Amino acid sequence: MPRPISGPASTPASESDEQGRALLQSRVALFWKVMFFITLLSSGLGAIGTIAQPGGDFILVLLATAQSGAFWWLCRRGQRSVRFSRLMEGGGLLLNMSIGAFLGRYLVAGFIRERALVSSEASLMADAYLSMMQQGGSAMMVAIRAALIPSQPRRTFLLTSVLGVPVLLGPALWLPASDGIRWRGLDSGVFPWMPATTLMMWGFAVITCGVISWVIYGLRAQVREARRLGQYVLERKLGEGGMGEVYLARHGMMRRPSAVKLLRVDRSGELNLLRFEREVQLTARLTHPNTITIFDYGRTDDGVFYYAMELLDGATLQRIVAVDGAQPAGRVVQILLMACGALTEAHAIGLIHRDIKPANIMLCTRGGEHDVVKLLDFGLVKQLEVGGDVELTGASALTGTPQYMAPESILAPGSVDARTDIYALGAVAYYLLSGVDVFDGKSVVEVCSQHLHQAPVPLSERGIAIPAQLEALVLACLEKDPARRPQSAAELRRQLAACAVEPWGSQQASDWWHEHRFDLDSELLQRPGEPRTLAVDGAQRA
Repeated sequence: MPRPISGPASTPASESDEQGRALLQSRVALFWKVMFFITLLSSGLGAIGTIAQPGGDFILVLLATAQSGAFWWLCRRGQRSVRFSRLMEGGGLLLNMSIGAFLGRYLVAGFIRERALVSSEASLMADAYLSMMQQGGSAMMVAIRAALIPSQPRRTFLLTSVLGVPVLLGPALWLPASDGIRWRGLDSGVFPWMPATTLMMWGFAVITCGVISWVIYGLRAQVREARRLGQYVLERKLGEGGMGEVYLARHGMMRRPSAVKLLRVDRSGELNLLRFEREVQLTARLTHPNTITIFDYGRTDDGVFYYAMELLDGATLQRIVAVDGAQPAGRVVQILLMACGALTEAHAIGLIHRDIKPANIMLCTRGGEHDVVKLLDFGLVKQLEVGGDVELTGASALTGTPQYMAPESILAPGSVDARTDIYALGAVAYYLLSGVDVFDGKSVVEVCSQHLHQAPVPLSERGIAIPAQLEALVLACLEKDPARRPQSAAELRRQLAACAVEPWGSQQASDWWHEHRFDLDSELLQRPGEPRTLAVDGAQRA
């Protein structure tokens, strides 16, 4: 098993990837949201005294509030590039600091005017006192920026230093007086002590912000390292089942998006994990285009078995029927033909799927072609608790999903063969054509009993108008006696190809996906998974 790569892999994701870009945009938007409400509160408080005598200070307060609100709005709209987000961050802060520098001068001038300060000493003390207060507010602003917006410590150090220029130059260049502001002469009493003090205090702000970014940037790096599994970095959780979880992952070197499935010993048992590992090795040998590709597999020090597979863009048959109901016969035949191709290769090397169901067959878009079948989870099946609910799983000798289990897999689980998968595929065909399962019940026992003793209701009796040859073939797959079914996936494929159905072409598939993409995608939105530490033990891989 390849070891985790060192060096750059220990740092957070680059802003060039989608996750980094989205995080940056959302954090810049959050920063300007915070700034908007802070300046809005300030403008409200300032308006109490300035509306009676509106002046430049009131205009500047409103300008700062409007600028923060506009930048917040711009950063929330659509997908913004990294360059745009950084411009909103750095350029926006520089503009805000410049406005604040002029605002501070007007506020000091207003204070001098309202207090009727006439002596130069009193005006100088008021200038120094209020300038220090304003500088504290500016330091708080850049500290909030360092805490919210992801940035390397060096960049934070440089940016905070640049942002201090308006803070330093404002008090040094502009002299507040009772009649307004004007240029400060070089003979002013503030030199050199006030610029030197301001510079020293801003230096503290620069160091503080740099430390904040260093700590937060380092924590983000640790989180990403905790989510690293061998060469794969776990990005977010895509789904969770009874025995494991599936994560969106990215290969550390090739940047290849993948799906990583994790299976824990405490959920499945050590013997089952050994079986899973052997079957993944077999599955990894499969090369049929309608079988999901396994990239890698292994076990970790803390008892997690995982395998990495191709990331698919599409939806399972279960989701497709849930969104659109029963499917046209031509489309169903096309799906079954591709599934048979995948099973033919698997059966040839002695690999029985044992859990064929709509949730384990996905229609994808590959190479610009729609409705490409991918058969998932070879051999990596759930165990069924006989006394439990239909949807629950637990420890038992039965393997599979009750609505799609062949009679022999119920009576003698050790005797399953390729014809067991044929039965399950027939049940999938029945579900696609009718929109309902062959058998249904309130418990696993009831459903299994129907598989053993009850004949399926013919599709024609359910009002499903399909060619008689296709209906007969589906019912043949659902025969109780394996000897009465098609004896191989290749034979079933030949009989399917002979069925006279209305063709389902690429244009029909493209139109269908265009019409239903929104409904399908709305179900696929998942919350991010929690970071986890997964130490890989290379010796555990076969």
